[in-house]
Amino acid sequence: MTLSFARSILASALTLGLAFGYAAPSLAEPNKQVQADAEQSKAEALKLLERLVNIDTGSGYEPGLTQVRDIVVDELKKLGASIETIPNTAPDKSSHVVATLKGTGKAKILLMAHMDTVFKEGSAADRPFTIKEGRAYGPGVMDDKGGIVVGLYALKTLKNLNFKDYAQITFLLDASEESGSMAATELIQKVAKQHDVTLNLEPGRPADGLVVWRKGSANAVVEVKGKASHAGVAPELGRNAAMEAAHQILQLGQLGDPEKKTTINFTVINAGDRINVIPDQATAKADVRVAVPEEFDRIEKDLARVSANKLIPETEVTTRLERGLPPMPQTAESDKLVDIAQGIYGEIGRKLTIEGSGGAADASLAAGVGVPTLDGFGIVGGNIHTPEEYAEVDSVSPRIYLLTRMIMELAKPKG
Repeated sequence: MTLSFARSILASALTLGLAFGYAAPSLAEPNKQVQADAEQSKAEALKLLERLVNIDTGSGYEPGLTQVRDIVVDELKKLGASIETIPNTAPDKSSHVVATLKGTGKAKILLMAHMDTVFKEGSAADRPFTIKEGRAYGPGVMDDKGGIVVGLYALKTLKNLNFKDYAQITFLLDASEESGSMAATELIQKVAKQHDVTLNLEPGRPADGLVVWRKGSANAVVEVKGKASHAGVAPELGRNAAMEAAHQILQLGQLGDPEKKTTINFTVINAGDRINVIPDQATAKADVRVAVPEEFDRIEKDLARVSANKLIPETEVTTRLERGLPPMPQTAESDKLVDIAQGIYGEIGRKLTIEGSGGAADASLAAGVGVPTLDGFGIVGGNIHTPEEYAEVDSVSPRIYLLTRMIMELAKPKG
């Protein structure tokens, strides 16, 4: 990065930061104390990451989620945080965490991460934390165990600096993000409204990026009722619900809209339980993602309209759309946060990529209640939601630096 380029970035950040009410970095030089602390924390942070990754925390798996919660709460208590745990919705016995640190300033900053993963019980034993060729592997290593670690060590760095120029920092840890945060939705919205800004600690993009917009998520459910009969003796007397479901999948799977970034992908199919019986029931479920909320309404109407075209006579087809997280649109406020973050990263000679994501996240809930929100502050990684999920080891210190300095800049008095 040239000096003139760095100055250009910082000048833009300063202008936008003041307009937004936050002061942007004034120099292209790194904060030596933060930088040293972030670098010295790397080995310890990786040890904590290993502990968390080696515990199964699939959504709803209460034993592992409780174990991780207790580890994180213990770390937060060492930082002086007050802790509130909020039970999940029955029968899920896990709980969410809201940790609060009080300072002497005026800014109220919300950090968010999630403790659950998409991986089932036994995954940690099958694929324990390992580091190979500069990458850390293991279930949830970057989504979102890495985000939890970055958040904790940014707060530790602030404590080491005796930095308290904020009014309040809240660290909210969701136990059900990967299952749609249905139980935590009201909690996140309530807490977000009490803050000036939200920084979500989902993984950094593979090219070292932040996330400025996200799609919303929903489930499309198609249910078919048919008529059972013997598959060999009298198949003509039956009404094959599986065949009708297959027909519906093919036609309803075309309801996406590439121009509007809307996708619909059928991922779960259930029909019948005996090979020699024409199935009388079938269910198909699809993952739906939208970039604009009105597409949810359009998909819901089109599911009902298009499904009226049936392949198997005398079958009954019903559809519904189960809405999950809303979209997180890119806004002028999030763009201003991006400029501040870009200026901070420039202090250590790095540049962020600014991206959108088809994945839904809790950031959408904070943004949805009008709180300026920026996402992707976790460890950089890739192959999300797969057995090959990884985190870049060399991103640990820079990401701790980025989040720490972001909090410090947002905590500055408004201009």
